[in-house]
Amino acid sequence: MRDLHQPGRSEVLATEGMCATSHPLASKVALDILQRGGNAMDAAIAGAVLLGICEPQMTGLGGDCFVLYNRAGENTVRALNGSGRAAAAANAQALRDRGLDAVPLTSPDAVTLPGAVDAFCHLAEAEGKLGLDAILQPAIHYADVGVPVAPRVAFDWEKDADCLQGPARDHYLSDGKPLQIGQIFRSPGQAEVLRRIAKQGRKAFYSGEIAEDMLAALTALGGAQTAQDFDAVQCDEALPVSGTYGGTELVEHPPNGQGATAILLLNILKHFDIGAMDPWGAERVHIEAEASKLAYDARNRFIGDPDHTTRMAHFLAPETAAKLAALIDPKRAMAAAAPLTEAVHKDTVYITVVDKDRMAVSLIYSIFHGFGSGIASEKFGILLQNRGAGFNLEPGHPNELAGGKRPMHTIIPGMLRENGQVTMPFGVMGGAYQPTGHARLVSNLTDFNLSPQNAIDAPRAFPDGGVLKLERGYSDEVRQQLADLGHTIETPETPLGGAQAIRICDSGILEGASDPRKDGCALGY
Repeated sequence: MRDLHQPGRSEVLATEGMCATSHPLASKVALDILQRGGNAMDAAIAGAVLLGICEPQMTGLGGDCFVLYNRAGENTVRALNGSGRAAAAANAQALRDRGLDAVPLTSPDAVTLPGAVDAFCHLAEAEGKLGLDAILQPAIHYADVGVPVAPRVAFDWEKDADCLQGPARDHYLSDGKPLQIGQIFRSPGQAEVLRRIAKQGRKAFYSGEIAEDMLAALTALGGAQTAQDFDAVQCDEALPVSGTYGGTELVEHPPNGQGATAILLLNILKHFDIGAMDPWGAERVHIEAEASKLAYDARNRFIGDPDHTTRMAHFLAPETAAKLAALIDPKRAMAAAAPLTEAVHKDTVYITVVDKDRMAVSLIYSIFHGFGSGIASEKFGILLQNRGAGFNLEPGHPNELAGGKRPMHTIIPGMLRENGQVTMPFGVMGGAYQPTGHARLVSNLTDFNLSPQNAIDAPRAFPDGGVLKLERGYSDEVRQQLADLGHTIETPETPLGGAQAIRICDSGILEGASDPRKDGCALGY
């Protein structure tokens, strides 16, 4: 139990249903959907779409999603890939010929086709109960009447607004300035888009006036996207990947997501007695940081479009982790793994819902960087993601930019199983940090028996770009010890990610946890 003398929050306990998101309005809407007879999928879609209005810097209809879920009465975890592809005419050589060694973040070259809407429409029909019309009404309402800008959202808005260009500045700035805490953000254009999707389904978004509006914004900037590219968007079912740590099975979405990196990282950590270490001490931070460097270096070499990722068995093999673990010096920091040419960032929303029948949904939804590419459609104000900046331009690489390919994605939903039973849908936002965040959460739960809320609240560290980022929760003594081991210490301006989780207890109780690094909460009934 947490120290009640100290600031913090308790787990939310309920029996019938629960949701946890990064914004209170989305949590409330998801709960309302459950209480109206919707299932966890209905609630997750309703809350996720609303998050695009509550946190437009993080996500929106122009982005992608990945989903893990089980059906009521089952413990089989299913995966759905709602990530879009590069335009058919995309070509890495054309960018290399321009002297580029990376995909420019705010160019139409970085815009992959938005996959989330197709995935939401498919899941609502295949797995939901209420239908699109019912589950999109809350987001339509709030897009019309507006949402007060929350504190964390305002912080991000100020930091990320410089990328907004052209019509996006009219839709996402107020008198040319970022919105502040308490100002009302409205998006009547997106409300109209949602009304049309609610009535006509995916075709309203991927063809006709809405698609033409998005396409016009890209064409005006020299984009290679076509109407055929938009019409061809289609989500895909996938087989999850998994691994065990301390008796707990971690289930992840397969590539093109980076979830397998979390499994490899935990496989490396198995070679060290993490549970015997001080949970907030320098020794644990050092070992985890070194393991992260190695796991991410492997990620950068192997993970890309699932049709081009061919060595997953090797990536997840125990002997691979053993060889990597042997490279770690407990007394000295290694050089950073090879620098990424792929862009990574921290802007994502995550929602998890469990219903009365114990269907569990783990859904993550993003436009990649803050405000995505900064390109928005003129009439409807749909921000387009820059997920194509996740490609690299290295000839022959599994993640090389090419027409019709999906890029390596940083966003990953998670799910835990114990003794074959689904016990916790969870997610840790934070771009590149996410695999380390997944591994740390699992370690906090298994090595140190922390409650879900305490496991989320705990301070975080992440080796990134040659520095070791330490949140302010670590002591000066730990910082000095890590510096003595050869780490370059940096306190990041923005905390490392955010997280949401719901534990399904044997007693029948649902235990929700929500990260104080965001504005959100867990709610149950």
